[in-house]
Amino acid sequence: IAQAETLYSNMEELKEEQQTENEAETTGSAGDEPSAAKLQADLEKFRDLAMRSQADFDNFRKRAARERDEAIKFANASLLERLLPVFDNFELGLTAARQGTGNSSILQGMEMVFKQLQDFLSQSGIEPVAAEGELFDPNVHEAVSQEESDEVPEGHVLRQLRKGYKLRDRLLRAAMVVVSKGPSKR
Repeated sequence: IAQAETLYSNMEELKEEQQTENEAETTGSAGDEPSAAKLQADLEKFRDLAMRSQADFDNFRKRAARERDEAIKFANASLLERLLPVFDNFELGLTAARQGTGNSSILQGMEMVFKQLQDFLSQSGIEPVAAEGELFDPNVHEAVSQEESDEVPEGHVLRQLRKGYKLRDRLLRAAMVVVSKGPSKR
């Protein structure tokens, strides 16, 4: 918007200067004609001003298009972010149901709904953040504690307490993890 205002004010300046020159031409006599050098300098000044105005307008148009594309790309981020805890709780319920009874029709129905939710999130651009066994990355992992481990090297994620998710290249929620301190020093 600021560039559009600059462009508009530059155009207004051009109009005012042109009007001033037109008035000077109509009120001046034949002996008062400006020199060719002054006319050439004015012409160069107006060309430069016109080129700058055009460049400002092109930059404004490109930035507006880029912002519009980004707004469309991440328009559903808020909805998807609110859906993640529901998805987590459904996954916990499904895990508990698998441990309970055998192969009931309710369990099969829950697994089908879970698959649909996974597909929906995937199609919406949601990707889980890799955690267990990975090197701890504070950009995508949220460490809640550290524990000693003989199996997992120091500085790597020992276990994941809550999944993290990205929407395309933007982090929606960091993975809550426990980080390994390395083997015990006993």
